[in-house]
Amino acid sequence: MNAVVATSVFAVFMVAAVALGLLALRGRGKGGGLAEWSVGGRSLGPVFIWVLMAGEGYTSFSYLGAAGWGYNYGAPVLYVVAYMSCGYAIGYVVGPMLWGYARRHGLVGITDMVAHRFGRPWLGAVVAVLATVFLLPYIQLQITGMGVVLSVISYGAVSLNWAYFVAFAVTTGFVVVSGLRGSAWVSVLKDILVIATLGFLALYVPLHYFDGYGPFLDRLVTEKSDWLTLPGHGGGGGGGSGLGELWFISTTFLNSLTVVIFPTTVAGYLGARNADALRRNAMYLPAYNVLLFVPMLLGLAALFVVPGLAGAESNLALFKLVVDSLPAWAVGVIGVAAGLSSIVPMAVFMLVIGTMWGRSVLSLVPRLAERQKSAAQVVVVVAGGLALLLTYTAPNTLVRLSLISYEGMAQLLPMVLLALVWRRLTFRGAFSGLIVGVAVVCVLVFSGNDPLGGVNAGLVALAANLAVALAVTFAGPRDMDPRPDAEVLAHDPVGEEGDPLSVARAARGTSDHRV
Repeated sequence: MNAVVATSVFAVFMVAAVALGLLALRGRGKGGGLAEWSVGGRSLGPVFIWVLMAGEGYTSFSYLGAAGWGYNYGAPVLYVVAYMSCGYAIGYVVGPMLWGYARRHGLVGITDMVAHRFGRPWLGAVVAVLATVFLLPYIQLQITGMGVVLSVISYGAVSLNWAYFVAFAVTTGFVVVSGLRGSAWVSVLKDILVIATLGFLALYVPLHYFDGYGPFLDRLVTEKSDWLTLPGHGGGGGGGSGLGELWFISTTFLNSLTVVIFPTTVAGYLGARNADALRRNAMYLPAYNVLLFVPMLLGLAALFVVPGLAGAESNLALFKLVVDSLPAWAVGVIGVAAGLSSIVPMAVFMLVIGTMWGRSVLSLVPRLAERQKSAAQVVVVVAGGLALLLTYTAPNTLVRLSLISYEGMAQLLPMVLLALVWRRLTFRGAFSGLIVGVAVVCVLVFSGNDPLGGVNAGLVALAANLAVALAVTFAGPRDMDPRPDAEVLAHDPVGEEGDPLSVARAARGTSDHRV
């Protein structure tokens, strides 16, 4: 009976999610072209941008991985809160700059930007292929995450294989049709459930199992003090090894830079109605990170309630606390929140891969140049299907690739970001640095040298990337690009006609254009 109740609640909300995603097209005719599908017609307001970008940061990792890391290691998991908050601060500057650049030139993603900046369409295709390699593991991990959640909340009645298929089918069902706008609408439902369920669990678990926060924290400090300091429990010895201070600082620094050029983040930027919506979101989004403390704290609570979890089982620390102590309908609602936390980011990952291939790869084929949207929608299904197939047949393949996903994506920083603010960076320099950076990060990660001397391997690779890019740029010939700086470089649109921030300043008599 518990399985029937919890699964029914889950099913009702999944149907509602698909319906909500499809309703996003209401009044939009047949859905418009690629820009309408991939970046919401560049018309999403502050609320939709807020929930969409918050949804990308709050995935199934937050319910499973964050609790699991808290259970296994403790304090090192706080790097997630640190890098996301720092990334939002950087995004205050970078977001409007990328938004303005894409809007001026009619671009829909980072592959477009790279191709336009260096004047080489084939370069956009190369970046699309490389970014797909680093993004595809995230789709597989979200499929796996939702599958685990559905299997657990159904009390084992739904097998993992069927749960994986449900994750793929629900996500594909609305993202192919409604695109980014549908993801934003579903994010509203997801955020309501996430805030409600985590708020409830933050109060329920300490009271139910420990008679309050005081006894819980006192027991944590007394019995599990290793989990409260870096490098955390099992984080390695001294000398900057393991998950210590150097790792924490280098990972936070690298990820905060990388998150602002992550293709899914950029999709959120480009969907905004104006640059001011991005500035406001950069200020408000860190508040959402407060919720991340809850699963981390619950992971620590699970140390006392369900001790002895090992390996992948540790990722179920949060659900182990609630499945046996809450009524089935409540378990179902918490499962829905966790499931939607898989679906929303997975939808955006699939959408971005489809957009990159439709715009930068398949468009190079003459017959497909005028059918970019339909080509992108086909790629969405193919990418999701490939991740689903590999989840069944070779799960460890993509899980292993996921180790270098963020660190690999960081190697695009010079080509995507530095090149848009510094005209001197040449194509030869940027491309040479990219090759070296990707090679170094792959060698370090797959040889077991991540972190290297306590430093995140991705940051080591990025340093090599930049060194090579600068050396080749200064040693080689200048690029003979006749276009003016205004055509090639990006800048914050503050001061441009129609920018809300400039309009507000002018209304207060504090415009930058003083006599």
